[in-house]
Amino acid sequence: MLGLIISLIIIGLIAGAIARLLVPGRQDLSILQTILLGIVGSFIGGFLGYLIFHKDGDEGFFQPSGIIGSIIGAVIALVIWQRMNARRGILH
Repeated sequence: MLGLIISLIIIGLIAGAIARLLVPGRQDLSILQTILLGIVGSFIGGFLGYLIFHKDGDEGFFQPSGIIGSIIGAVIALVIWQRMNARRGILH
């Protein structure tokens, strides 16, 4: 259980940081928010991987994905977050 938590944090940090590098614009995110972005991206990537490839269908559609899926999911989550905040006028 501890290994799963540590690996989620590490994958979350890596995926979140890479997503922040790939998405243009300024993101005022702390390290904790970057980790959470990567973790959310991991689940988005796992869901998309299930929808597209039907991989691990017996485990359900809500599952963590690999690093590439995590990065893609984190980019999607970051773009959605930026669009929502831009509509509210919060972004700089």
